[in-house]
Amino acid sequence: MSEIVIRPSIEADLPELIALNHLIWNGTNSPATIHYPSVTEYAEHYPPGSQFVAVIANRVAGYIGYKNPTGLLSNSHVLEIDIGVHPDFQRSGVGKQLIDYIFKWGKENGYYKVSIRVLETNTQAIAFYKAKGFIEQGRLIDEFFINGQFVDDLLMYKKL
Repeated sequence: MSEIVIRPSIEADLPELIALNHLIWNGTNSPATIHYPSVTEYAEHYPPGSQFVAVIANRVAGYIGYKNPTGLLSNSHVLEIDIGVHPDFQRSGVGKQLIDYIFKWGKENGYYKVSIRVLETNTQAIAFYKAKGFIEQGRLIDEFFINGQFVDDLLMYKKL
């Protein structure tokens, strides 16, 4: 595999990021269908620079989004993330490199804790996060009703 380059997202990445989100999110890993009808709408939610992208051979292989969960000063030590990896690049180290990158970036930028939310049905992601040192800090019981069943939303964290 070619070298993985991780960098902040730019406007030219947005169409690939939209396509990636449409491809990977479904009823087993997301509480709702994700659909962005335009680059403009996607950019409203994820402006350039609000995600780091993993690029392999000029192709977006994955991304990791990051934000403060509340915008409150008292919560400014927490970095909430979301991550997506193209199926062609899953189990190839892209996700691991993105997580390692955000841990390093978070430390360098004064964050104390990284948190992520994941559906209990997304067992592969849960195993991956645990392998990267995340611990379950809470569970929203029956938080979503997806495909005829109640699904818990897990809150996981890792201190940097």
